[in-house]
Amino acid sequence: MEANVATGLWRRLFGRKGPEPLDPSRTDLVVVASSFDDAEACSAALARATGFAPEAAVVLRHHLRIPADRHGRVCEIAAQDGYAPEPNPVTGDALAPLILRRVQVLDALHCSQERSRMAGLAQRHDGFADGWDALQPGGTDAARS
Repeated sequence: MEANVATGLWRRLFGRKGPEPLDPSRTDLVVVASSFDDAEACSAALARATGFAPEAAVVLRHHLRIPADRHGRVCEIAAQDGYAPEPNPVTGDALAPLILRRVQVLDALHCSQERSRMAGLAQRHDGFADGWDALQPGGTDAARS
């Protein structure tokens, strides 16, 4: 408790706040890295990324195809790890698209772990993980904020 009080006092005195969290609904987000190839390592995808600011948060999105009647359960499970579905109407198709997203700082190790986790989640629900992409604010100045 004392550490929290001291931290709060320090911030009030010196006016330093952490960066504002990245809002996944921002309209200026652009894809800065992606991979839809199962054989491509996340490290390779991030190495070829353009406009990617590795020290800044991204909106990491996983593109899945899941039977429409299982979307709710898949979203519940993914929510335990901080994922939320992107607004997208569920169609009556046997395999309906589902995009799960969360905000995080992205590196190759964590990208690979999350990609594997999503592939397993999709497979357990008779679906597929097609790939992932990462979004950050467009423009070089905006990507740093």
